[in-house]
Order: sequence, then C-alpha cells, then structure tokens
Amino acid sequence: MNYPKIRMRRRRDGDWMRRLIAESAMSADDFIWPLFVHEEKEDAPIESMPGVSRLCADGLLRAADVAMAAGIPAIALFPAIPAAQKNADGSESWNPQGLIPRAIAAVKSRFPQLGIVADVALDPYTSHGQDGVVNESGEVLNDETIAALKKQTLMLAAAGADIVAPSDMMDGRIGVLRDALEKAAYSRVKILSYSAKYASSFYGPFREAAQTAAALGGADKRGYQMDFRNRREALEEMRLDLSEGADMLMVKPGMPYLDVLRDAAREFDAPVLAYQVSGEYAMICAAAANGWIDGDKCIIESLSAFKRAGARAIFTYFAPQAA
Repeated sequence: MNYPKIRMRRRRDGDWMRRLIAESAMSADDFIWPLFVHEEKEDAPIESMPGVSRLCADGLLRAADVAMAAGIPAIALFPAIPAAQKNADGSESWNPQGLIPRAIAAVKSRFPQLGIVADVALDPYTSHGQDGVVNESGEVLNDETIAALKKQTLMLAAAGADIVAPSDMMDGRIGVLRDALEKAAYSRVKILSYSAKYASSFYGPFREAAQTAAALGGADKRGYQMDFRNRREALEEMRLDLSEGADMLMVKPGMPYLDVLRDAAREFDAPVLAYQVSGEYAMICAAAANGWIDGDKCIIESLSAFKRAGARAIFTYFAPQAA
C-alpha cells in the first residue's frame, strides 16, 4: 500500500500543535468597543442589538471600567441625540458643551489611559439624517459639509479625543481635517478614515441605536457612500486618504467585505481596520438565541476572519465577551 508522504493532518493533531503554528492570532489588544451614549438618566436597551444599550453618564463609566478590566485598548463613542437638538446643518455636532465632549471628558477624568475614538459625521445631528449639509433638492453638499466637519473635529480634539474618525465619505475631507488639527496644535490626534465605507443594508440596527433611522426615512446614502459592487475603487479611496494625512484606514462593513480588507492590507503599510457592524452583530445574536449556532464559537471565528484577512484592529460590539 502506498502511504502519503505528506499528511497535512499531522499539523492539526492536538490543540497545542494548532496553537503553535496558527498563522494569525487575536487578543483583547485587537478590539475597539463601540458604545452608544444618550442624555437620559438610565441605560436604554436596543431591541435589535441584544445586550447593547444606549448608555447614560454612569453607564458609560461602568462600560469604560469593563473595557479597562478586559484589556480593551479603546472605545468608540456614538451619540443618540434628542430630536429637539437636531437641525438642517447639524450644528449640535460642534457644540463644546454637547453630549460627546462631556462623555469624553468624563471617561478621560476617570480612565485617562483608555483610548477614545470619536466619530466625525453629521448624521446623528441632522434633522434629515444625512451625513452632511443638504441643498433644497436634498443633495449632500461636499465642501459645505467639510466646513462643518472641521468645526466638529476641532471641538472633539479640544475635548480630549485620541482618534477622530471621519465616517462621512466626503471627498477631500482628510486633508482639510489634518491641516486644521496641525494648525491648532493637535498634531498628536490621530485620524482614522472610514475610507471604504459602503452603502450597506447591514447598518439597520445601528440607525435604530443612534436614532437616525426616522430622520433618514426612505432616503439613502448611495450618492457618497461606496457602491457595494466595487472593489478597486476602495483602494483608490484609501490611497487618496493616506496622501491627505490619514493615519489609519477603515473597511466597513466587515464580514461581507473581507476581499476589500485583504486587498488593502496587502497594498498599504498603514494600519487597516475592520468594523463588524450592527447587522453582523444582530445576525449572530439572533441565530445563537434560536440555538442554530454556537454563539461564542461563531464570535471568535468571525473576528478571527478579520485578523486572517489583515485587520490590525476590529470594531466589535462583542469586544468584552470576546476579550
């Protein structure tokens, strides 16, 4: 009988062996935990995201304490703004006494060593739900939006944000924001650009969590977010953002775009991050709740896929559980 000289199974024989030669590894150091904050006195559970809540001030500090204990390096803050504070130009987004700057200050006063990522976008603050300033016909205006994002970015830097993360997908905004930060002596503030943010249906639960779905209504964001059919265009977006001063790049959503993530990790030396978005989170939770999958194992497998594809870090609502 002819036996195979090469048996691939030999390398898989035993947990110790699999751990020894694993091509990619993951730890709590790889996670950024997205958190929603609101003005209410109590935490408010989000129906479409089991286990996730809009956090009050005390709830945010409790979450920050959990992150520190779990060894998670950074949290990302997203606001849920009352409708009364929203208007056409999203001016609440650069209010130095607003929800997010107060949240940043509170966390930094208690946990100065915890990294804070602050979203730069107008959609939580606009009465129409778009990520920018719109004209009479509803078109999102690129340059006018950048002027507003500049105000928001400088306010967030002054509040103590470590990373500002423009998620708006306006053309040329990275160069303007980098220049503004340098001139204002915020050279240490890092820019994480959502360079490859696709117009995706996987964002639904997030829009409920951030309370932007009602304002957006039946409108969409396909005029500025990327077409999900495109791949090479993502590399062009990333290349432009790096040339304008981005420190890190984002691919969003995560799992449906592993090909884009892999392309970017191969192409660029700068860190490329992935966002396991709300729809991905909700699907895993729903399937696990119905007993169709082993939730814990699927969480680790899905996050490991991002690392295998080349992600340096991962935004995930599963961060404490995975850590």
